[in-house]
Amino acid sequence: MAGSLEPVFRDRPGYRRVYPDLPGMGRTPVPDWLRGSDDVLDLLLGLIDAVVGDEEFAVVGQSFGAYLARGIADRRPGQVAGLALICPLGEESRDVPAHAVLHASVDVADVLSPAEQTQFRDYFVVQTPATLERFREYIAPAIPLVDRDGLGRVFEQWRLSDTSAYSGPALIVAGRQDATVGYAGAWDLMERYPHATYAVLDRAGHALPHEQTGLLTALIAEWLERVNEHRAA
Repeated sequence: MAGSLEPVFRDRPGYRRVYPDLPGMGRTPVPDWLRGSDDVLDLLLGLIDAVVGDEEFAVVGQSFGAYLARGIADRRPGQVAGLALICPLGEESRDVPAHAVLHASVDVADVLSPAEQTQFRDYFVVQTPATLERFREYIAPAIPLVDRDGLGRVFEQWRLSDTSAYSGPALIVAGRQDATVGYAGAWDLMERYPHATYAVLDRAGHALPHEQTGLLTALIAEWLERVNEHRAA
């Protein structure tokens, strides 16, 4: 997420950014008592209390993180100044396409291990020197840190108790070729978020932040403008 979002803030000083590793990802363990998404959400809310306090904040999430971001907005509607969802996992994913590579112009045989080659080819629908570099810098180092058994416990009860409507500035960005969650189900969120921009980007799968960096940066920047206007109103 840092590699995806930091370009937005190069010309926008004054924003404090916090990038937490979810339980089972990065160096955050999965406690024995954790048994589902509601427990993960409680941990995130505790982190917010410790780091942000009672100040307003905007929240961005990708995939499962986007689902949890919706939960944060549901639990803290008066404190969340904006909500951005990237390739969001939802309760009812539908019309999910099969993985299909749209463009391949890079040879990974000499730079990636056999396991990494499979992960790159199965994740990216646009396979270029630029996306390969982003894979090597931002994704490959995180893969060995994943606690798959711990995440399995989380996803045994992955549905949150509630994710209701949110009336603040929102952004929903989906990949046209996303073979993990699709893009059609994300449209259903528009009824819950009356001030949401919805964008489906071609040449983008679940790795959208690394395949469509320019468009994502522009969309996040516009969303931040709406967040600031909403706060000033």
